Amino acid sequence: MDITQLILDDHAEQRRLFSLVEEIGADDVEALEAVWGRLSAFLDAHAEAEEQHFYPELLKLGEGANDAEDGTVQGETEDAIEDHNKLRDAVKAVARHKVGSPSWFKAVGEANVVNSKHMGEEERQGLTDFRLNADLQTRHELGVRFAAFQARHINGVRPVNKDPETYVEKHG
Repeated sequence: MDITQLILDDHAEQRRLFSLVEEIGADDVEALEAVWGRLSAFLDAHAEAEEQHFYPELLKLGEGANDAEDGTVQGETEDAIEDHNKLRDAVKAVARHKVGSPSWFKAVGEANVVNSKHMGEEERQGLTDFRLNADLQTRHELGVRFAAFQARHINGVRPVNKDPETYVEKHG
């Protein structure tokens, strides 16, 4: 087990769930509510699992990879936490619309854009950085903790935005 692979697997599942929402007809409100409910809970739990188990270790072991913000692991992490905040806000915005309405689909699409941009950056930056700088045993141990956290929070977590700079100071 490797935390970087678990995160990549989660990203694939997030992409799949967003695609399902796009393919369900606007009149099938029950299906839209079910799939979106699963996706929104999954997004929140995934972000929190990363913030509790991945990013603190990345701050200790990483060096900054590829196009990382300011070229450092601190910048890379601050950017990721800020992205998580934007995604939490985008997910909350979906709830302000009637399920299946054009405005609801637009809000879901906006959440998809925020999430897709974040995943791309994270895959190029944090995950690459961690694979280069963390040994397999560390990646395994974190993977176990990450998987257990998500299993315990299968119905999601209470989404709480974090100040990126404070987060880095606390965990760096």
